[in-house]
Order: sequence, then C-alpha cells, then structure tokens
Amino acid sequence: MNDKVRATHLERRAVVYLRQSTLRQVHEHRESTARQYALRQRALELGWPPERIETIDEDMGQSGTNVDRRAGFQRMAEDVAHGRVGAIFSLEVSRLARSSADWHRLLDLCGLADVLLADEQAVYTPRDYNDRLLLGLKGTMSEAELYWMRLRLQGGRLSKARRGALHLTPPVGYEWEEATSRFRFDPDEEVQRAVRLVFERFRLEGSAYAVLRYFMKNGLKLPMREPGTHQLRQVPPRYTLLLSMLHNPTYAGAYVFGRNERHMVLVDGQVRRQRSTRLPREAWKVCLKNHHPAYISWEEYVANQKKLATNHPSYQQPDQRGAAREGSALLQGLVLCGRCGHRMQTSYRDSARPFYECRRLTDKGICWTVAAAGIDEAVARLFLETVQPPEIELGLAVTREVEHQAQEVERQWRLRLERARYEAQLAERRYKAVDPDNRVVARTLEREWNEKLGELEALEREHQQVLRREKVELTSQDRARLLELAKDLSYVWYARSTTNAERKNLLRILVREVVLSPVDVPERGIHIQLLWQTGTCSDFTIARRPSYSRATSPEAIKLIGTLAQERSDREVAAELNRRGLLSGVKRAWDKEAVRWVRKRYGIRRQPTGRRGRPRQPERRADGLYSMHGVAALLGVTEPVVRSWVEKGWLRCVEGGGPGSPRWFRLDRSTLKRLRATRSRGNEPSGRRPAQINAEEEGHYA
Repeated sequence: MNDKVRATHLERRAVVYLRQSTLRQVHEHRESTARQYALRQRALELGWPPERIETIDEDMGQSGTNVDRRAGFQRMAEDVAHGRVGAIFSLEVSRLARSSADWHRLLDLCGLADVLLADEQAVYTPRDYNDRLLLGLKGTMSEAELYWMRLRLQGGRLSKARRGALHLTPPVGYEWEEATSRFRFDPDEEVQRAVRLVFERFRLEGSAYAVLRYFMKNGLKLPMREPGTHQLRQVPPRYTLLLSMLHNPTYAGAYVFGRNERHMVLVDGQVRRQRSTRLPREAWKVCLKNHHPAYISWEEYVANQKKLATNHPSYQQPDQRGAAREGSALLQGLVLCGRCGHRMQTSYRDSARPFYECRRLTDKGICWTVAAAGIDEAVARLFLETVQPPEIELGLAVTREVEHQAQEVERQWRLRLERARYEAQLAERRYKAVDPDNRVVARTLEREWNEKLGELEALEREHQQVLRREKVELTSQDRARLLELAKDLSYVWYARSTTNAERKNLLRILVREVVLSPVDVPERGIHIQLLWQTGTCSDFTIARRPSYSRATSPEAIKLIGTLAQERSDREVAAELNRRGLLSGVKRAWDKEAVRWVRKRYGIRRQPTGRRGRPRQPERRADGLYSMHGVAALLGVTEPVVRSWVEKGWLRCVEGGGPGSPRWFRLDRSTLKRLRATRSRGNEPSGRRPAQINAEEEGHYA
C-alpha cells in the first residue's frame, strides 16, 4: 500500500474517471479507453474494496475545455465537496481538465476535502505543497498542449486552404471533385437552373425579398442541403436561403476560407461560444479568385453585396437608401434634406398619406416635414417628359425579356416534372423487379410506387394552375400589345397593374438623388434639385400646397351619399366618371375608391338582404325581433348581437339556417340581462365612422 493512502481515504469511495474528447476517439483509440478502465485494478491494489470503487464513464466523447457538458465531472466534483470521495483515479491530468481554471478549482476542492489524485505512475496529495506544485504544472502543460495541438492543426488547414485544396462543404449548385481538389457544377440540371435563376432575378429585381416573391408566385422551389447529411432536396423558397446564396462568393468562382470568426464571451455569467461573426472582405484569410467555374462574375458579386447593403436604409449613412417598397411615396430612399443634408425618411399618416421627414433634432423639434404627393407628381411628370426611348428597340427588348422570363419559369417546371417522372419510373422498376411471392417487400414497393405517382399527379395539377394563373406563353396579340405599350410610357406608368415598387425602380434607373428645401419668400414653396444618374441636375420650385389639397371634392362626396342609397359601388363609380368627376388623387373612380370614401365619411348604403332581397323589418306583427331590430332596440351594433348569440346569451326562436334570417323574442328578463351585459362592456370593440370635414382629408392614394 502507498504511504499516502490512509484509512480515512479507504473509508470513502474511489472514483475512476474516464474521458475521450470526441466520439471518433472513442471508436478509434480503443487502447486509451482500455487503459483508463484498467485504473480500477490500480485502485484495488491500493486497498479499496470492489464495492467502493465507482467508474464514471458518461463523459466519453466530451471535450475537456470546460465542464458545462460534462455531467460526470460535475457529479464527481459535488461528491468531492460533500466528502464522499477518498481518491480520484485518472490516466493523466488532461483527462480531468484542459482548462487551468477548472483544474485548480478541482485541486482546491481536493485539498480541502483531503482527496487523493492518482494516475498510473504515482499518488498525489493536493494538501502537500510539493505535490500541489507538480499537479499545477501538469495542469498548465495540459492546457498549453491543447493550444499547441490546435495551433498545429489550424496551421495545417490554413496551409492547405491557401493552395485551394482544403475540402469545404460545397454550396448548392456545386460538387467537390476529389481528383482535382476543385468545385465543379452540380450535374443536376434542375439545381443549376434554380441557382442561375436566383441571380438573374436579383439582377432584375435588386432585392432578395423580390426574388422570394417571384419564386413563390410561380410555384418554384429551391434546392437545399440537409444539415448533417448534406443531401440535396427541394424545399419552398426561404429568405434566409436566398440571402446565403447571394452572399456566398463561391458562386463567383472564388475559393474563400476564414470568412467567419468565433469568440468566447460571457452570457449570464457563464462562458459561452458566441455565434459566428462575418468578417469584412479584406479580413478573409484566403480568397482565391477564378478558382473554379462560376455562376456570376466577381464584379457582379461585388455589385450584389453593395446592393444588399444599400437595401437596408440608414439615417446616419446617406448612401444606404433602402430597397424600393410598395408604399405610395415614389421618392422613398432618394430624398435628401436641403437644410442639413441628412437622408429624409418616409412616413405615412392619416389614411396612408405619405410624408417626407428630416428627423434631425433641433431646438424646435425635428428639422421639417413635407407632404409627398405634390413632389412625387412633379418629379414623375419630369421623368416621363425626359424619358423618350426608341420605341421599336424598347418594344423588342421588352418582348425578348418577357419571353426569356416565361421560358425560365417553364424550364424549371419541366425539370421538376422530369425528376418526378423519373422517380415514379424508378419506383415502378423496383416493384416489377421484386419476386411477386415476396409480399412483405412487394407491398412496401407498391406503396412507394403509388406515392410517387400521387406526387407526380399533384405536381402536374400545380403546374396547370400556374399556367392558368400566370401567363407564360406570349401570343401574337401579346407581342403586338407590348410594342404598342412601348410607345406610351405614361400609360404603363399610370396603369393600375403597375406597382409602386416598379415605379420606384423605374425612377432609380435615371434618378440618383432628390434634394428638397423649403422656400418661404416670395411665397411658400419647395425647391427641388434632381440629380440624374448622368451627373446633370434639374432645378425647379413648386408651390407648397396644404395637405388637404388632394381631398375628395364636396360635390363628389355629396353625389356618393345620394347614389349609395340605390346603387352598388361599381355603379356609383361609373356615374361619377360619366359626370367627369375625379377622385382625390386626380384619377378615375372605381369601386374600391367609392367604398373607401363611404367608409371614410360614414356613408351607409341602403340595407338589403343577400342577393338583393329586401331587408327584414325590425319587428314582426307577432312580436319577434330581427337581428338589426335587436341592435336598434338596445343601441348596439349587429356584430354585438351576433356575439351574444354565439355565447348563448340570446337565443334564436325562428330561422337561422342557410339563407333564413334569425328572429328573437325579447321578454323583460332577457332585455334586463342584455342591458346589464351592455353596461358592463361585454361586447366586441368597434369604431363608428367619424364624420370628418371633406376639406381636412384626402382619400385613396
């Protein structure tokens, strides 16, 4: 027996602690595992009985850099602190800890609890200064050894990466070729076309969200690698997936290593590994251009990164003007303040009326605000007067682009259908190749064949729906119509099918910045300086109109109030257009505009039942009340009465089926209960339309 082992140690348990850093080491380094288990024999030789020897091996495959994920180490430390352990057996110090902080904490506990530390060669007493000094040096060397090993491994990886030979997980659209240590295009044509389509649409749209909307609109999918297995599968498009493709320099033919960096930080007082942070381009460890075939050029990749950065508007950085969005302010992201030079922000107030605001704080509040309607109208008019493209060339270019986009969508669908047919045929061949008597296997293969046929049928139905919804084939009439529209850009500009985002993108093709400055003398106005992409500048001033200058005319509001009692919104719009009246935004009327004005000014239509049937009276001769009769009697709205019925507070005594109106009997007790319910406020919240002066508000932008 060793002279350091005393009876007080033998009365407590001996712990044999085992650890391997990774599961791969557990599988491949079996001799090390066997040596660690053999420490149980050493504990027997030192005098511990078998029933007092405990083996802790639940930390196999866990790193020793910290104790967070090592449940066995934590349990052992707790037993040491409570005086239940007499000795700890470990192959070497590195098995217990690779961190000096964790190691010295364990030494302090062992010293206070008089716990021995033993390996294959010796037994140590942490209470003895010489032993503690030796154990401290061993812990320090163990931590330094880990650093040296990591340094050697990282140096080897970096050296191999500088040659472009380090294997990296290929992004979607590529495969790693071991023979040449290079990326090559994925042989799957569907995957290649999907990747190319992403970059083509971003080239046209200039926004990742716009690309996402395009894929969703046309029912297209994107290839994605499964985490862990890296197997390709088709998934619905996601914004994060598109963004990772647009940010990846591999698609530009560049071999890049060291784009991300990880840091150790404190989170809630504990050391945690922070998520990867993206390094700037100049800080990348390796960047080898023209390393492999590319989907886009390096110049286009750099331009895409700049575009993605500017799509996020920044008040402090005027160059980041933001992507074109669907708001009605056409100069969103282009406007600079003529007073202080800051980027003016876009805000929407009552009924979505756009304003341009310089939000720099002054002694009197923000710098200044101006309504956007008049400015947008003046700039759009100047833009349309300036743009005079060659009609034939423009028409042909538009036709070619539309046909190209339609062909790309159809090509993606053909490839998806081709893959689905192949999988169905493969399932059929597998089913026919099996022995018919082997029903256990045949039933499974038959079920898989039926599933593939069902998927193919569903995909074909979806394809036909997309063809009906989105016209992907141009007829001769379509081409003639495109050539005709090319002659009149203003018609396309003011068409209802043209979205605000499309108008903004058209403006940004030629307009770089717009500077707005308030003018007070000789009269109130707005000085507009428009900087074109060519570098020339247009300078003009418009009157600063009050915000209600775009309001619906009182004549139109009065006529809507009269006609709404007898006609539908569509018929009212037709009558307003026949009389030559314009909406508040100086456009022709439609049913949405009429409905908006009715809602805004509290104009109610003549009540009618479904499909034009007359509305039921409030009360019948037999004393029963209709739904609106109950609402009128109790001074509430019909949705409130409907909620009472759904909650069982009011019961229908007649009707209530499809197309049959409900009738209610109101006795004294029912009226008393409903009035009490109303007074407690147990009714759906709602807003009654406010009566607003027609000169105070515009409508329907």
